Amino acid sequence: MNWAAVSDYLAMGGYGLYVWGAFGMAGLVVALEVAQLALRGRALRRRAARANGAGADARVEAEA
Repeated sequence: MNWAAVSDYLAMGGYGLYVWGAFGMAGLVVALEVAQLALRGRALRRRAARANGAGADARVEAEA
């Protein structure tokens, strides 16, 4: 397709709201999933450190 202007491209032949809304929702879901995985991983690492009897020193040793 050829578009005469950026506004024509964004309108997507009248389906722009659907197309850009779908992209936005997909991006939001992916971002939320990544954030949730990061939080879950952090919580699991803390839980594992507590289960192993490690305190704050375990984090320093893990980074070294």
